[in-house]
Amino acid sequence: MTLVRDIMEKNVITADQQKTAHEGSIILRDKDISFLVIVKDDKPVGIVSERDIVRRLAAEDIKASSITLGDIMSKKFRWVKSDTTIEDAVQKMLNNNIRRIIVLDDEKLSGVVTQTNMTEYLRSKILINETMENIKSD
Repeated sequence: MTLVRDIMEKNVITADQQKTAHEGSIILRDKDISFLVIVKDDKPVGIVSERDIVRRLAAEDIKASSITLGDIMSKKFRWVKSDTTIEDAVQKMLNNNIRRIIVLDDEKLSGVVTQTNMTEYLRSKILINETMENIKSD
């Protein structure tokens, strides 16, 4: 049984909720990432994705330097513990139609699991299963 901790990204980029959307956008660009975990007092309080910036700023013609990440973040982020099974995490992502899920342990950020992590995990599992089948048939 594979657990979330086995596939999660541990190096999660965070930003304080008081940073401007412009500053957040620069972090996204410079780090070549698609989302930030927003923190207050070192605890996750939301997520800002590229999609949030498009929908909440660009589409509304709001100047990015005039609004904080806290103002545009998604506050209802979903999370799991690091000892959650991959199957349960996938189900939670599917049920909530989300692309990433935050990993918290004792209310502290431990990592994140994205669709890419899940795809890589499933790909390796399929390749292993196919290899085992080939060995058995030889």
